[in-house]
Formats: sequence, C-alpha cells, structure tokens
Amino acid sequence: MGTHRRGDRGRRRNPDPGAGRRQRPVTEPAAAPEAATRLRIGSGAGSAGNDAGSDDDGAWAAQARASFGQVEARLARRFEQNDATDRIVALRARAADHVLKEAWARCIPADAPLALFAVGGYGRGELFPQSDVDVLVLGEPEAQQTQHEALARFFALLWNAGLAISHAVRSPAECTQAAADDQTVLTALIEFRPLCADASAEAALAGAIGTQRVWSPREFFAAKREELRARHARFGDTSDNLEPNIKEGPGGLRDLHTLGWMALRTFGVRDLEQLVGLGHLGHDEAKALIRERNALGRLRYGLHLVAGRPEERLRFDYQKTLAARLGFADDAESLAVEKMMQGFYRSAAIVRRISDRLLQRFEEQFDGETAPVPLDATFALRNGYLAARDPAWPRDDVGEVFALFAMWAAQPQARGLHSRTARALAEALPKLPDYFAATAEQRAAFIELLRGPRAVDTLTRMARLGVLGQWIPAFARVSGRMQFDLFHVYTVDQHTLMVLRNLAAFASGRADERFSIAHEVWPRLRKPELLLLAGLFHDIAKGRGGDHSELGAVDAREFCIAHGLSEADTELVAWLVEQHLRMSTTAQKQDIADAEVIHRFAMLIGERERLDYLYLLTCADIAGTSPKLWNAWKDRLLADLYFATRRVLREGLEQPVELAARLAEARASVRRLLTMSGVSATAADVLFAAMPRESFLRFRPEQLAWQAQAIRGVAPGETRVRARLIADDAGAMEIFVHSPDRDGLFAAILATLDRMGFAIHQARVLMGPNNAVFDIFEVLPADSYASRDPEEVAQGLQQALSGPLDGVRPARRAVSRLLKHFRFAPRVEFSATPDGRRTLLSLVAPDRPGLLADVAQVLRAQRLRVHDARIATFGERAEDLLQITDESDHPLATTAQEALREALYAGLKTET
Repeated sequence: MGTHRRGDRGRRRNPDPGAGRRQRPVTEPAAAPEAATRLRIGSGAGSAGNDAGSDDDGAWAAQARASFGQVEARLARRFEQNDATDRIVALRARAADHVLKEAWARCIPADAPLALFAVGGYGRGELFPQSDVDVLVLGEPEAQQTQHEALARFFALLWNAGLAISHAVRSPAECTQAAADDQTVLTALIEFRPLCADASAEAALAGAIGTQRVWSPREFFAAKREELRARHARFGDTSDNLEPNIKEGPGGLRDLHTLGWMALRTFGVRDLEQLVGLGHLGHDEAKALIRERNALGRLRYGLHLVAGRPEERLRFDYQKTLAARLGFADDAESLAVEKMMQGFYRSAAIVRRISDRLLQRFEEQFDGETAPVPLDATFALRNGYLAARDPAWPRDDVGEVFALFAMWAAQPQARGLHSRTARALAEALPKLPDYFAATAEQRAAFIELLRGPRAVDTLTRMARLGVLGQWIPAFARVSGRMQFDLFHVYTVDQHTLMVLRNLAAFASGRADERFSIAHEVWPRLRKPELLLLAGLFHDIAKGRGGDHSELGAVDAREFCIAHGLSEADTELVAWLVEQHLRMSTTAQKQDIADAEVIHRFAMLIGERERLDYLYLLTCADIAGTSPKLWNAWKDRLLADLYFATRRVLREGLEQPVELAARLAEARASVRRLLTMSGVSATAADVLFAAMPRESFLRFRPEQLAWQAQAIRGVAPGETRVRARLIADDAGAMEIFVHSPDRDGLFAAILATLDRMGFAIHQARVLMGPNNAVFDIFEVLPADSYASRDPEEVAQGLQQALSGPLDGVRPARRAVSRLLKHFRFAPRVEFSATPDGRRTLLSLVAPDRPGLLADVAQVLRAQRLRVHDARIATFGERAEDLLQITDESDHPLATTAQEALREALYAGLKTET
C-alpha cells in the first residue's frame, strides 16, 4: 500500500521532511518531568478500535491541544530564561511523544501488526516550535489495508490535537524501495526512534535500510557531499547574506546534520562527539561544534517563536524582534540586531571551517591515504592536499604559518589544506603573535605574501582560517560584522575580501567588460601591494564610533610603519584609507562638469599616482559593496572624473584653463566629430548657435555631437527625443529631450520614465535659445518590463510629451517588503550653488518606486524650475541633489524654501 499522508496546513514538504540526525542522547520521559509527566490529556476513554466517529475524540483532541499548549508556554519561558536549547527541543519532542502514544492507544488495536516510529528531526529527539512531527507507520500491506480506517482516525486525531504531522505508512519492503530511490528518504529513516514498536519491528526497519540493502556508506557519503555542495551553491556559497537561512544555508544547522548522517551511516555513531574516540574529531573541534550547534539552535528556536510560522530565514521582518527577545541591546557602537547577526555569521564560519576538515577525513576513510609527495623539507601533498610533514608543526611560529601560505600560493594544483594541518593551524592560532608582538622577520614574511603570486587568494585563505584576524586584531573585530541596512549586503570582512577580489581582477584584466579603464590604470601602479593594503584597511574601523575612514587611516599607518614600509608608501596607504570615499561622493553628488569641482578635487589628489590608486580602490569598493551596485553609469561617471582630474594635474593646478579657451576647445572637438559624419563646418556652427553655451562646458565632445545631430532639421516648436545605449548588457541609456519649455515638462518626463520602468541616475536640464530645453537623462532599467530598445523608449517618451502634460502622473506602486523595514524621516536642506545663481536642494529620504517623479510633481506645483539633478541610492536611502530656481531663474527666497520644505514633507509623509 505504501501510503503517505500529510496535513493540509498549506506546507508542501519532502516525503520525509526535517530529516536530520540525533546530535546527543535524549533523556527518557522520566528525566523530563516538566514536559512529559505534566502532560495530562485525559483518562484514555475510548478504547482502541472505537469507531472513527467516537463521540469523545473531539474532546480528547481539544484537551490534548490545550495540554500541549501549556507545555509549549512553559518551554517558551524556559527559553527566555536562557535554558539550554538542546534540552528544550528534547522536552518538546517528549511532550509530542506522549500525545502520539495516547492517540495510538485510542485508535490502533493492541494486536494490530503495526509499529509507530519517529523519524527525521523528530526521530533524533529534536522538535522546534514550527517543525513537522515526522512519523513512520510500519506494517505489511495487508495490515495497512485492514487498519486503514483506524490509521485515518489516528492521523485526524493528531491533527485536531494541533500537531503538524507529516507521516508515511510503509512496509519494510516499501521502505527499502523508497530509500533506494531517494537518499533523502533514507536520511530520515536512519534516525528512526521507536514510539509504539517492539524489538522485532525495530529489527525489521533496521534491516530494511541496512547498508547491505541500500546505499553503502561510500555511496551515501558521496550523495550527501554532493547534496551539501548543491545546497551551498543555492545560497551563493556564503552564509553572509542579509537574510541568511539558519537551517539550510552554508554553516547552518543542516551542515551539522549532514556530518551526523555521514557519521551514523559510516561508523554507526549517533553523536558527532563519539567521533573523538574514533580519532576523526579533536576534543576542541567537538566542543566548538557543540557550542555553535547550541548557538544556531537558539536562534532557530527564537525565530520560530517570533515568526509564529515555519520560517528558517532570518528575514528583516524578524531580526529586530528576535534580537530583543534574545536579550541583545543597542549601544554606542552597534545595534542589537547587528550583534545578533555577527554572532550568527561567526558561528556559521566556524561550522564551515570544521566541516571542511571532517569531510576530508571521511573521504580519507573511504579512499585511504596515498604516499605523500614531498614539496620541500617542510611540506608535502597528501591525496592532493597541502600538508605539513612535521607532526609538531607549526611550533607556535607564525613564520612557519606564512611559509605554509606561500607554498599554497605556489601550488595552484593543491586541492586545499590537509585536514590534520588545518587542525594543527587552528589549535596553534591562540598562541601565534599578532603583528605588534611579531619579529621583524615575521613581518617581512607577511609583506612578501602580499607581493607574491595569488596574493588575494592568500589573504582570503588566511581570513577564512582565522590567521588574518590573529595577525591583525582589528580585522578580527569586524569579522562577521554586519550593518543593518540594504546598502551593505556583505559583512565587513566579506566586503573587504570582495574588494580585494576586484583588485585581483583588475590585475588579471578579467574586469575589462565591467570596468572600462581599470585594465589601463593598473599597469601604472608602482607597488600594487600598497593598493591591497589600502583595500584591507579601508573599512577595518567600522563599528568603533567616529569616522571609520580616519580611524582606519591611523590603523593603516601603524601597520605600515611596523612592517618597515617607507614613509612615502606609508603615507600613500594611510591617505587612500582616509580618502577612500571621496572620489565616489564627488562623482555621484557633485557636478563633475563644473571646472571648479574638478579643480578642488585635483587639489585634494595632488598627483597622478594617487589618482590612479584612488580610482582603482573606488571602483573595487563600490562593486564589492553589492553585486547590483556597480553599473555602466557609475563606470562612466568615475572614468569621466578620472580623466578630467588627470587633465588638470597634467596642465598644472596653478594654471586653470580660462572659460573662453575651454569653450573654443570643446567646439573645435565637436566640429571635428561632426565633419567626420558629413556635417560641414558652417552647418556645425549653425547647430552650435542653437545649443546652450553651458552644454559645451558640461558634456563630452561625443555627447555634444550626438545632441547636435539630434536637432538637425528640427522645426520651431517641435519636440524631439533620442535615446542610445550606454552599455548593452545592463540596458543603461542616455536620453536626450529637445522641446519648447512649458510648465510641468520636467515632471512629465520623470513620470513617464518611471512608468516605463526606468530609474533615473542623473538629469541635466539646460535652456537654449528661443526658450528650448536641452535635457539629458541617464537611466537604468528598474523593472523587468523596461525596454532595452532605445528607439522604442524614445518613441514612447515623445508620444507622452506630444499632448497635454497635466494627465502625466507617476505610477502608484507598493513599497517592497525590504524597504518597509528601513523607514526614517526625510531630510530637506537648502544651500546656494558655488556661483550663487541657483538654490541647491538636498533631499535624503527612504527610497521607494517613483520617488523622484513625486518630488518633481511637488516642484511643479510650487512653480519651480529644475536645472540639474544628481540621483544616488544607497540601499534603502535616496540622496538626491537638485539645482532649482524660481520661474524667473532666480535662487529661492527664504519664504519659498520653507514653503517647498513643507510641501515635500507633506508629499513624502503619505508614502512613508
């Protein structure tokens, strides 16, 4: 018969959900009076074999539900009192045992040839608040058929009692077949625990899934290892996600379960701690796994309580509430939620580190060890893994450790670090000196690693194995440190490693497609290792309070001096750390077409070498903050700032180019481009006369040539829209609008682009002769339906602008789930532009769909003009800078500023 039934709570689970392993012996009911003996359901009225419609089944189920609820409430209080989570989940499982046994006695005749087993996570004696209660009814097909009604009553009774039952009804032969077909079924069954079963039933089930029948230990190990790798890949092979999965993610509880299943199938042990006696696990490793299992289990138990539903992801919806429930509190340096999450990330890192070693030892158990291949007097390859030859290695000598990483870098064919050497390294870590206490020779060895091959791979390995945090204590403090926002999608240490990987890509030339000029700049670096040091230290002071750039510069300077770097090299690294945000903020928040902006930035840079280093660090930093943050617009923006600054440095900081000379040079460059495309010099000058003079100071020659071509033959009063791709792969576009000026034009353009699914990153609004606007917008697709066809986009925008503008309004779209958790009060500030001709509006507000379009509607209602807009989004924060004037092109008076401030607050309040 082999039936498999489950409840209808809307959860679709694996046939044997919650499959896991028993982590430690579970006490019998007598040792758990708080849960088991206090669970009083009733007198047991209603003898086995009563009709399915027995009158008192409903009363029994109601009483069972109430009694089990009282146990859960007591366990929740014990959880709040920091009782051990492994004991709490065991007590909860025993309370469920009691309900199942009474229900079985009510429904199943005593002489029925059926047996009841707990399997999966419930089988190993763990039951979290929202976990399924996984059970197996074992019986031959004839018994299944005969007791069909009794079993239906049994499962209905449990469901009515409030237990989330996930069940299978199989014969031993059917168990064998199901396990053979699917190793996840076997995984659940190997942790079986008898509830209502005699010795013969236990023996039958054990025999049905024995290693001689299905899945030999070697086959099972290979299948579970591949399953683990595939599961890790689903999470990007990292636990450092903003909303990590406590159970399934890398370093989560499922990794510990997987090790346990392997140990159970291979060695017959039900606890990882028993591997110590077998020589596969060290006492320190076992202690670490127990500690982190309890830490992860506590997070999971608390998450189930907070969510009130089956949830394994630490979603933003629950993080703050869970942190408070676990007793974390905000302080001057960290939010409570950041402390909680740092604990999770560190636990996951330790689990992964030890898991890698144990998996390797299991592999050696099956494959045996081949003869070592000596590499030198200190190291050899064992089964392809790099190993120290001396059993007493590294003898508390960090120089030996650095020699290991140097050899690893020189052996790219090595599969990794041998488990025994990795364990020896972990045991030696607390005794190794940090760089303050190290010798000059040891410090020199570290610098050589930075100068050597695969330096970034080496730093990444050192970080993962804990060596980097031991050598640089400040790095250990940011290990696993998260920032509770949507901008930083990695922990500080993982972000740092991402930045270093980007730098390595620049060196190899692999980044050409994403970073247009990085491969040209990298070869000019005098000492690339200085850039790696700046990347290593740029965020190392996060979470200390104060400016992390300034504090990090102090750390970097101390480190460089201690390692014997020259004064010039030391100052360059410290300067890069202190200024690592300056190029990004200048490019995104200031008008880099303004000669004064470029001159000020060039004065800060001072020399070409610093510009090269800072440009590469800025690109790597932005791209290493979030996979979605780097785009064609930022690439072009930073490249423009780089070239403009390089030109000023080349011509001399004390010799700024005169305005007239800049205009003449720009026109000459555009004239050459137009002539090459068939436009005569005379015709080009006619086009120039129709264009704003300011445009020749703000746009590149090729942009101006494109605009000039766009307005050729335009009739008076005609609106003309053109669009072109900036980068084919990202769908970034530049859109040019030439039109007679009229009330609401800017707002209508933004509203239309918003409806078309585009996010505006920059807008330039210039006024030419005859009251004609020359608007340039740089946009990126923000929605899947946004067109990648420039002609289609241009036609759609032109059509929207061809009629009355009053009806063109932004689309109303719901704020995303993630953004809802990061709401804050908007901030509006006013200042004068450097030339005093306009008012600079600074708006910082929670990001949401159509924000800029709504702001434009407010400006329209206030009858104000927008001349320039720079749009920056940092996760949940939108930081927009707009240059505005009144209708007469004058800066806003104080009264007008206050009126606009109130209107913006009123308009944004309704959306937040």
